Amino acid sequence: MARTLEHFRSGITALLLGLASLAHGDIGPAEKPDLKLGFIKLTDMAPLAIAWEQGYFLDEGLFVELEAQANWKVLLDRVITSELDGAHMLAGQPLGASIGYGTQADIITAFSMDLNGNGITVSNDVWESMKPQLALDGDKPAHPISASTLKPVIEQYRDRGERFKMGMVFPVSTHNYELRYWLAAGGLNPGYYAPQRGDTSGTLQADVHLSVTPPPQMPATMEAGTIQGYCVGEPWNQQAVFKDVGVPVITDYEIWPNNPEKVFGVTEEWAEKYPNTHLRLLRALIRAAHWLDENNNANRAEAVKILAQSSYVGADAEVIANSMTGTFEYEKGDVREVPDFNVFFRYHATYPYPSDAIWYLSQMRRWGQIPEAKPDSWYMKTAAKVYRGDIYAQAAQSLIDDGLMAASDFPDFSSENFERPFQGTLIDGVPFTPTTPNAYIDRFEIGLKADQTP
Repeated sequence: MARTLEHFRSGITALLLGLASLAHGDIGPAEKPDLKLGFIKLTDMAPLAIAWEQGYFLDEGLFVELEAQANWKVLLDRVITSELDGAHMLAGQPLGASIGYGTQADIITAFSMDLNGNGITVSNDVWESMKPQLALDGDKPAHPISASTLKPVIEQYRDRGERFKMGMVFPVSTHNYELRYWLAAGGLNPGYYAPQRGDTSGTLQADVHLSVTPPPQMPATMEAGTIQGYCVGEPWNQQAVFKDVGVPVITDYEIWPNNPEKVFGVTEEWAEKYPNTHLRLLRALIRAAHWLDENNNANRAEAVKILAQSSYVGADAEVIANSMTGTFEYEKGDVREVPDFNVFFRYHATYPYPSDAIWYLSQMRRWGQIPEAKPDSWYMKTAAKVYRGDIYAQAAQSLIDDGLMAASDFPDFSSENFERPFQGTLIDGVPFTPTTPNAYIDRFEIGLKADQTP
């Protein structure tokens, strides 16, 4: 069900627009106050829900309808056709569209919605087969768990003439690249794309065959045996635990601490046509993200109740709380503290760092979605075009000027702000060097290098 303000709205429209124009620095009234924004039913859509529920959209003179979408492709297509004004997007979607992988469209993002938030889950049968290979920490598996523990399982499937299959949510999703990264770090080839030859399956030379499955359908699809595991955002890893159909083996925080996850995306044309509206949207989303993390996540219990509503995520509050409140449950009963599993504001989470874009582009090249080599300058130019820190800075500065937030809440906008701070080491120990993306790509044992094409 869409969240909207049909009741009493016409009576207060003029008042709110007038009040909104009294503050906010040099930002004028919204050129388009009535907006429809899309999202997928995942806990990381939370900034949109909180901006609505806490009245931050209304503070900006915006009347927002939030509408759940069937899948990531539908969501992107509806933003492109202007059926949606903007949407909760996979961090790779604006990049994939802008470089013409799949759908060609000029999409930009000026807001990073969160860090971390994903997990990789396998079926109970696969987990039992992995156990003999696991190192123990006391009586529990030692983490992080390497994908090398999957090798004997995959060999069993191969001996039976079967493919070992795993699900991810979209070809340019963080989930696809994180799953591929984890598999390759464990010595398993997740396969290559060859769009120049019309092969977009991503399964060339694959030890593990990956395919797209919508997030809410992941647990049921795995239970049915169609896939043997998946990478997805919450609450769909914890749902597998609650339904006793699978075991999360690793979180993306263990693959790469404080990795970028989702963004808020709009078309470049929309942003240019409605600049004040865009800035006001960003102001509301920044405030919502801050609310989600302030006072050491003090508001998370309230956020869980909000997200559990059918109009947002629609999963049981208990399932959502398992990850949103600072813990994560692996095998049933194995609950561990992961305070940064979901990060919405701290560590400058909301700023769209160019290095985020370059990491995604490097993985697109590594696996063949970008089939030909590109110079380092191409990566820099593409990142700057799509990830718009300049627009973010304007919205954030207006919040500082209005006294709603402090300058210390944000990066120093007089600096370059190229590389995301506060990030840990990737699971394979390969250092991410965003200023030299080609050298970074060439360091991997598994993946395309230099001028190779799949």
